[in-house]
Amino acid sequence: MTVWGLFLEADIIVKAVIVLLVLASFWSWAVIFEKVLRIRRLRTLADDFEDSFWSGGSLDDLYDELDNRPPDPMSAIFVSAMREWRRSTAGIGLKAERLKAGLKERVERVMDITLGREMQRLEKQMIFLASVGSSAPFIGLFGTVWGIMNAFTSIAAAKNTTLAVVAPGIAEALFATALGLVAAIPAVIGFNKLSTDLGRYSVRLEAFSGEFTAILSRQLEEQG
Repeated sequence: MTVWGLFLEADIIVKAVIVLLVLASFWSWAVIFEKVLRIRRLRTLADDFEDSFWSGGSLDDLYDELDNRPPDPMSAIFVSAMREWRRSTAGIGLKAERLKAGLKERVERVMDITLGREMQRLEKQMIFLASVGSSAPFIGLFGTVWGIMNAFTSIAAAKNTTLAVVAPGIAEALFATALGLVAAIPAVIGFNKLSTDLGRYSVRLEAFSGEFTAILSRQLEEQG
C-alpha cells in the first residue's frame, strides 16, 4: 500500500493519468518559479530605468545607451518612442500643427504596440497554468472512475468482498484524484498570483507611457 506500489498495481489507463498529472504538476511549478523570478527581476530593472529617466539627464544619451538592446519592457517602450521621435523629427520642422498631431499619434501608437508585445511575452505559459488548474481535477476523476470500474470487476470475478480485497483497488483509483488536486491547487494559486502581478506591472508600464507622452507633447509645444 505504498505510493509506488499503488502505481505499479494500477491499470494502464490509470498509470497514464498518473504520469500525465505528475508531469503537469512539475511543469506548473517550473512555470510558477520562472515567472515569479522574472517579474521580480523586471521590477528591479524598471526601478533602475526610472531612476535614470527621472535623474534629469539627457534622454538622447539614455536612448543611445539602450538603443541596441533594452533590458526590460519599460526600456523597450522608451526606445521605441524615441526611435519614432527621431525618425519623424529628422530634417523637418515641427511648426505645422498637422505634423505635431501626427507625430504625437504615431509615438502613442508605437508605445501601445510595444507594450502589448512585451506583455504578450510575459504572459506566455499562463494559459498552461489555467488549463492545469481547471482540467487536472477532472483528469484525476477520470482515472478514479476507471480504476473503480476495474476494482469492481475484479471483486466480481473474485467473488470476495472483504476489505483486504476491496481496499487496494479503491486506493489505486482514489490516488488519481489526489494527484489531480495536487496538480490543480498550486496551478490555480500560481495563476491568480501571477495574473495580479502582471496586471500591476502592466498598469505601471501604461503610466510610464502616459508620462512620457506628456513630456514629448510639452517639447512639441515648446518647439512650436
